[in-house]
Amino acid sequence: MSGTALAVVVVVIFLLALYLLQRYGDLRKQQRMVLLGTLLSWYLCFLIVFILPLDVSTTIYKQCIHDNADHPTPVTRARGANQTDDSSSVYPPVSTLKVCEEPWSYIPDGVLPVFWRVVYWTSQFLTWLLLPFMQSYARSGAFSRVGKIKTALIENAIYYGTYLLIFISLLIYVAAHPRWELSWRQLQTIGITAANTWGLFLLVLLLGYGLVEIPRSYWLSSSRGYLLTKTYFKAAKMATEKASAEENLADVMEEVAGVHESVRYNHSFRKCVDTIITKCPAEYQEELGRNMERSCGEQNVLPTKWSLIKLHKKVISAVQRHGQTEVQWSILLDQAFHLEDVAKSQSSPVRQLIHSFPSAHQHSWIHRFIYTPTVEWYWECVFRQGFYRLLAVLLCLLSAAVVWSECTFFSTHPVLSLFAVFVQTAEKQHNYICIEMVCFVSILFLCVCVYSTVFRIRVFNYYYLVPHHQTDAYSLQFSGMLFCRLTPPLCLNFLGLIHMDSAISHQDRIQTSYTSIMGSMHVLYFISDGFYIYYPMLVLLLCFATYYSLGSRCLNLLGFHQYITDDGLTSDLVEEGKELIRRERRKRQKAEDGENRRWAWRERYGVQGATGRTRAGYTELKDNHSSATAEIKNSVITFSRGDGEMEEQQRGLLQDNSSDEGSPNRRSKGGRYLSLSPSRSGIFDDV
Repeated sequence: MSGTALAVVVVVIFLLALYLLQRYGDLRKQQRMVLLGTLLSWYLCFLIVFILPLDVSTTIYKQCIHDNADHPTPVTRARGANQTDDSSSVYPPVSTLKVCEEPWSYIPDGVLPVFWRVVYWTSQFLTWLLLPFMQSYARSGAFSRVGKIKTALIENAIYYGTYLLIFISLLIYVAAHPRWELSWRQLQTIGITAANTWGLFLLVLLLGYGLVEIPRSYWLSSSRGYLLTKTYFKAAKMATEKASAEENLADVMEEVAGVHESVRYNHSFRKCVDTIITKCPAEYQEELGRNMERSCGEQNVLPTKWSLIKLHKKVISAVQRHGQTEVQWSILLDQAFHLEDVAKSQSSPVRQLIHSFPSAHQHSWIHRFIYTPTVEWYWECVFRQGFYRLLAVLLCLLSAAVVWSECTFFSTHPVLSLFAVFVQTAEKQHNYICIEMVCFVSILFLCVCVYSTVFRIRVFNYYYLVPHHQTDAYSLQFSGMLFCRLTPPLCLNFLGLIHMDSAISHQDRIQTSYTSIMGSMHVLYFISDGFYIYYPMLVLLLCFATYYSLGSRCLNLLGFHQYITDDGLTSDLVEEGKELIRRERRKRQKAEDGENRRWAWRERYGVQGATGRTRAGYTELKDNHSSATAEIKNSVITFSRGDGEMEEQQRGLLQDNSSDEGSPNRRSKGGRYLSLSPSRSGIFDDV
């Protein structure tokens, strides 16, 4: 099995990263550079999490061999019954070697150091240089590549400045110390220490929130009443954000319309205006084209190049924000409708989950044969509550073990860290599978606590991972950038919890290959003996603050409304959200009934002499009459602007049967959503 486990993990993790990218991103329409950068960052971070347990088990095996070579176990040869004590000196003690079993996932010498070096430095290049640059490049409003590059460098100066400030401070400290001489190896250690210090500072803050909130969220999620009430609260907040995004988009489109009318086709700025118009939604582009044809040639004030750049950036931001709120609003409505359907089906004598809108429910082979309405009813109404509460208790115990270990991992005699106790007990029994499972489950739980916190605590939902291919390029790049920054210090902190980092535990042990790449922290004693040991204890205070919802209460006072059960404003927002959901249910029910009536009418009168036609026949009918429908649409478009109300009614009736292609943020068949990402054309084109 030498090296086989490493090869298998490398391939499986790549497939996992590709699947997640396909689930959250749009492989067909998003830019190749965005997809490649995100895929590589996720892949490298997942590799660190999955391969570090193999590194730990391999290091423990090497430590066993090293102990046998230096300190063999003395065993006294047995004496016969007729031998005296004086004759026992003829048989001196014999040194025997302790049995060292090779782990199933043993990795040969020299492989892991090279592997960790490539993984670490590539991830650091991505998180500190490439991904921030790509994010600012895509968001820039400049119209040339040189202008976009210049804007990206200026916007990322704060990131580079923060990193350089920490690095220069540590460099001055080492240079001023009389006993140390700077070398290339020490410079690398200082750079790694600066990056890990920045990551650990943010890591503890996020970890303190996740260790409490994740078990509590699962416990509260076992109650459907709580989930439904919180969904109403989210609906009220999301409705406000959605209205704000629509107003902002309308204001920006008015500015675009003014620029579109003032800059004629023979002007030098016309190419920039056309670029801005291509970033607008399709319906606004059609409206701008009609307004341009009806304009009387009135000349407005010509914009400057700088104002066009600012307008371009505002259009990109407004369209992206509007698309995000539309998708999140649709997903929130589906969640609210599902919870209300579960509440109604729970008291129903028929043990089947009845959906209010069956057409929006996915009818895949899993739902037809495995997750049937009966199975869904038993899961939602019988087993779900007990399962979630059991999971919450297990997560709570795991959180308590993490908090205790973070506060006591510096104590090696006696060993107080629970993770170190588990690993050392399994080490004595040469149970490498148990060691790897303990390491993997612990690291994975820490990652979930940290990364989920990032997307729970978000300002105006700007960065948001949305399934069904709806995550925008900015959120994808932000997630990859954050994973690369937090994963190395998180794994280094875990090695300290299990006493495998000699810079913290001060034990004479063989270091893991991962720790050897990080460099010896003894170069900076005030970090290895101070910050890395005492700063993680702050997680205990953060856990208490999260338990009593101090952060949520502070945000509530600042105007960022949070769900607090004993707050009067929360009750008002819940009632408002309930009314919004009720209104949206009526609208969707009317649309569903209207579609059913139209389908039934066409089934009965669409083609002469046709009886018993299915929906496939309706599709054929629609294709046969497409030309007539197109003629009617063309006639509708020629209506004057004064008949706007009649035009909207006619267009609404005709568009019931039209395809959703080209119309962003609309629901497609099967409960999925159309992509918000524009089609790609060039490798460095705008996102």
